[in-house]
Amino acid sequence: MGFNKYFEGATKNSYDAIVIGSGISGGWAAKELCERGLKTLVLERGRNIEHLKDYPTATKDPWEFKHRTQEPLSVINNNPVVSKCYAFTEDTQHFFVKDEEHPYVQEKPFDWIRGYQVGGKSITWGRACQRWSNFEFTAPERYGYAIDWPIRYDDIAPWYSHVERFAGICGGKDGLEALPDGEYLPPFEFSCLEAEIQRKISEHYKDRFMVRTRWAHLTKPEQIHLEQGRGQCQARNLCTRGCPFGGYFSSVSSTLPWANKTGNLTVRPHSVVHSVIYDEQKGKATGVRIIDAVTNETTDYFAKVIFLNAACLNTNLILLNSTSRRFPTGLGNDNGLLGKYLAFQNYRGSVHGTYDGYKDRYFYGRNPTNPIIANYRNLHKQDTDYLGGYLTFVWATRNDSFTGIPNGIGAEYKDALSEPGVWTAGMYMQGETIPKESNHVRLSKDKKDKWGIPQLVTSVGYDENDEKMVKDFLNQSAEMLSIAGVKDIIQHDTKQAPGLDIHEMGGCRMGNDPNTSLLNKNNQLHLCKNVFVTDGACMTSTGNQSPSILYMAFAARAANYCAEELKKGNL
Repeated sequence: MGFNKYFEGATKNSYDAIVIGSGISGGWAAKELCERGLKTLVLERGRNIEHLKDYPTATKDPWEFKHRTQEPLSVINNNPVVSKCYAFTEDTQHFFVKDEEHPYVQEKPFDWIRGYQVGGKSITWGRACQRWSNFEFTAPERYGYAIDWPIRYDDIAPWYSHVERFAGICGGKDGLEALPDGEYLPPFEFSCLEAEIQRKISEHYKDRFMVRTRWAHLTKPEQIHLEQGRGQCQARNLCTRGCPFGGYFSSVSSTLPWANKTGNLTVRPHSVVHSVIYDEQKGKATGVRIIDAVTNETTDYFAKVIFLNAACLNTNLILLNSTSRRFPTGLGNDNGLLGKYLAFQNYRGSVHGTYDGYKDRYFYGRNPTNPIIANYRNLHKQDTDYLGGYLTFVWATRNDSFTGIPNGIGAEYKDALSEPGVWTAGMYMQGETIPKESNHVRLSKDKKDKWGIPQLVTSVGYDENDEKMVKDFLNQSAEMLSIAGVKDIIQHDTKQAPGLDIHEMGGCRMGNDPNTSLLNKNNQLHLCKNVFVTDGACMTSTGNQSPSILYMAFAARAANYCAEELKKGNL
């Protein structure tokens, strides 16, 4: 895509819009703003990444890696946080932040997983894309937690459709109130065992629905995807290496190249954002101060509007560090709530077991998706002793390593590896957590990073509500698998610290009342209307669905609103 030519030698520091962050939501903000004719600067603190060119491991075989894609003990010991991430392996580590490179302060254990490069974590994300329903947008009001959302499902539904058509989301039309249908490409089909599990659940439960996945993969590309230069998903399940086919959605394969074609895009990598610049006399933000990650030079860039899409915790950090005489504790932070009511999603619970049947059956390809069971808890009324609900991911496979031969040695074991192993099946949770003021981030008073910016302090933990949800998930999921004929079921609670879900949300939440929220219904700061926040920091509550597609919809919606307001002279 040649981003370098757009920032090398650039002499002008003024733009119509600045977008901080180039990942899932930042790419969408940039695309929409550029399409509306705004000269847009995207600031990325990491290095430049270009589609195809910068996927060094995408087509390598396992034996081409020194450690067969596994991280050696030395790397794990040097990276006790990021090495816990499922996607951090020898073939993907170049897309992740190493622990020593960007330290932070864990007041409570929190595993902060980051990817600093153009495209951000959109290169390595999990790609699940379920829509929220009105249950999630109304739950805080109905059950009395957090604050009421300033929007409802009908407000965001057209923008879900807008981003789904462009990004390419596969899935089925299932007609579920708790999991609304979208603009979907054909889904990946169930394996024979997944179909059996679905059939047994449907027969036994009238309120539980297992459906084919909604995932950001081009199962059957349409013209808009071909125009992006993307191709069909090959079901390699090597997505976190970067996809040379463009088979799944990422900023570097989709939104940023599209924005670039308008001629309105400038991308500046190696730009560590220090703060948003606030003009006391004008009563609005006028630009962004950055520190070059390579030269350490400080530069100010100016724009009419600013979008924060640095990912939830970094967006909070930037706003907290954007101090002025008007806002001594952070931009727009008169109510003192910036950085508070942090939440995340609960992934601690999983169950699995073995299945005796279908010994003459197998599955096709390396399906990069999982079927899902829509949330069935606390929908129309609270029917448990905890608040919130959970989505259930389902998997089933024949695993060659399950040979049934103990010790894993000998000729008999080697021969067995050439035959399909037993069927195994399982479920894992994605649970809602309830935002609390005590769960927060703040700036360290004495620790700074190598650019002189205060380090972030994380103080986020589980509560009794989370514990009850995990217990319920384990019991209900074990029951469902048992009903489906799965045996030797094992329940597992990882007890992992928050953070490994990589779904941190909140700290700069949306709401109707400036006394209890930072953003209005259009994702604008209540007290600084030309600053928009459309990444996870804007979230009022977490829901149970995967949030990235909602961030995309928020970004597209806010960017188009912003363009209209600029045209009217309101910003």
